[in-house]
Amino acid sequence: MLADLRMSHVVAGIVAVLVGYTGSVAIIFQAIEAAGASQAQANSWMLALGVGCGVSSLYLSLRHRMPVLTAWSTPGAALLAVALPGVPLGEAVGAFVFCGVLLWLTGVTGWFEKLAKVIPDAIANAMLAGVLFQFGLGVFTALPDAPVLVGAMCVAFLAGRLLMPRMAIPLVLLVGIGVAVASGQFQGGVGALEIARPVFVMPEWSLSVMIGVGVPLYLVTMSSQNMAGVVVLKASGYAPPVSSALSVTGLLSLALAPFGGFAINLAAITAAICAGPEAGEDKATRYWAAAVSGVVYLLLGLFGAAVVSLFLVAPKALVVTVAGLALLATIGNALNGALERPSAREAALVAFLVTVSGISFAGIASPVWGLLFGVTVLYVLSPEDRPWA
Repeated sequence: MLADLRMSHVVAGIVAVLVGYTGSVAIIFQAIEAAGASQAQANSWMLALGVGCGVSSLYLSLRHRMPVLTAWSTPGAALLAVALPGVPLGEAVGAFVFCGVLLWLTGVTGWFEKLAKVIPDAIANAMLAGVLFQFGLGVFTALPDAPVLVGAMCVAFLAGRLLMPRMAIPLVLLVGIGVAVASGQFQGGVGALEIARPVFVMPEWSLSVMIGVGVPLYLVTMSSQNMAGVVVLKASGYAPPVSSALSVTGLLSLALAPFGGFAINLAAITAAICAGPEAGEDKATRYWAAAVSGVVYLLLGLFGAAVVSLFLVAPKALVVTVAGLALLATIGNALNGALERPSAREAALVAFLVTVSGISFAGIASPVWGLLFGVTVLYVLSPEDRPWA
């Protein structure tokens, strides 16, 4: 099994974690501040989230032999940043525990897995392309602000694709770091490198906080993260182990809640990096990319504040460009899968456009609306393409 590990797996796993941290650390810090947590408790939050993602990614990817990558709930952190001011920390932790129970129950009952099986492949691919679209676009929107850095990375990508295709993304990352360091684009200092310690907070039970914070945290985690994570794996050609994944992440959320692990769930964007062609030519061995991510999550979680500060001082253009270039092949494959069948093309296009639009109604994010709109159009115009027909 270990003989299947390739450099492409290692690089994809590291890039996935890099994108995960840089894309959400600032939001998590806002949630920590809103909760009124101390510095030691803040380090414990990052430790709990890193351990939760690491353990679940390692276990699920190795058990199911597919790139089942997990993450913390970034939309959930954004919700907490708004909902937690004025809420005692113990009651907030009680809401985290309640959310973990709901996530675990969703996994063990199996209803969500049944729902996931009826999502048409064309609509799943369209939603995936829509979710990743902004990342591909980000390469070019970052170009005017950092032309030398982004330009050098794009040239490295082209050279890598021509000369050593499997090493194109590692080359992009190395060139980006080199140019950023040489031009002084790493701004600010890095905290002391010390191992974070878990800090236990006794849960307190408030019905209003459980309903007002715990239930919305569960809903945004399910709609914005777990649904998207299932679609990413489905669109990448895998049969996602939905119930197993939700049971494991729900149980970990429940266990880590008193230490700040507010919600662990299936990853979406970062999972696409591990499940896509850039992670390896052989689809059957890409689970190693998610396993590598799990190890990296564990290591980074242990070093709390120092690692987080490093991600915060990295130039945004570097991360955006690495992510966009790493996802190009996945975006192309998703678009091809979405538009391949003429009879489902209009429905897939609707799903793609709604997802790209970024609309949000009733606290439900655009990817879920994209799925709903796309399935509705498919149901009306192309009944022969319904997966349940």
